[in-house]
Amino acid sequence: MLGSQLVDRERSLEEQIELIQLGNEELRNQIIKSYQPFIAKCVSDVCKRYIQKNNDEFSIGMMAFNEALDIYTCERGTSFLSFAQVIIKRKVIDHIRKEQRQYMYPSLDAADDDELEESPIQIVEAKKVYQLKEESWYRKQELHELSRQLKEYRISFSELTVISPKHRDARESAIFAAKQLVEDKELKQYVLNKKRVPIKKLLNLVSVSKKTLERNRKFILMIFIILTGDYLYLREYLRG
Repeated sequence: MLGSQLVDRERSLEEQIELIQLGNEELRNQIIKSYQPFIAKCVSDVCKRYIQKNNDEFSIGMMAFNEALDIYTCERGTSFLSFAQVIIKRKVIDHIRKEQRQYMYPSLDAADDDELEESPIQIVEAKKVYQLKEESWYRKQELHELSRQLKEYRISFSELTVISPKHRDARESAIFAAKQLVEDKELKQYVLNKKRVPIKKLLNLVSVSKKTLERNRKFILMIFIILTGDYLYLREYLRG
């Protein structure tokens, strides 16, 4: 019963978002006000400290949530709150990055004469270190969200490490199959609704056997989730 209530609540929220995107500003303000605790929690998770409404980071989170209301679509294959969480965290981390950059990279004009030759090198190295830390944070966030979405498809990371195709050709074939599911509107909607691979219909689009598709179906679903979601860094992995 609790699960049913939760689904109804999420569906109701997403229906309200459709009304907001049609121009219902009063409803927009109500939704933003109602979800302020959710926004504060998302921001606090990034900042690793309690965030109050008078903090700059909270304002960034509010603007990000408002932006999410405008750009969310059901075709993304994830709930609005999961999508909003990603947008909020990215906007807040971008804000933190800008502030840290100002702190870490002071103007060379203020440096002593003896430091002028070393400062550019130090700045470049500092930027590299910061960029690596930032990318690592984004990857962790994406992996956390991917793990959550995989559960909706009854898939876990642990089983994927065992059943994922080991050979490059097999992986590329599975990725190609996932792309066909994404590009075909009917098949894409089927996967989003049913949370499974339409093997028979997919056989008409790929040159692999039914047995191969069935063996790699969970890996194909994982790639499908990545391709239809907001996974910037994981998509780069697929290109690689």
